Amino acid sequence: MKNFTEVNNTLYAKIVFKDFVEAFAFMSKLAIVSEKANHHATIHNTYNTVELYLSTHDAGNTITKKDWDLAEQIESLLE
Repeated sequence: MKNFTEVNNTLYAKIVFKDFVEAFAFMSKLAIVSEKANHHATIHNTYNTVELYLSTHDAGNTITKKDWDLAEQIESLLE
């Protein structure tokens, strides 16, 4: 994974975009991918920076295959 690292039982990514519009466009795409996967990241956004935290809540807030699969889909949005 290019953007994600394992931190405290989560997959974490900090992604910096050119500006707020680019960051928001990414979050809109992320919303569609997440909804289709029925798996949702914790998202923090400040201006051009988006931070993502992936863990599976119903598995005790640990990293599962669902998180790795969603992380791969997110990575493909950034290509």
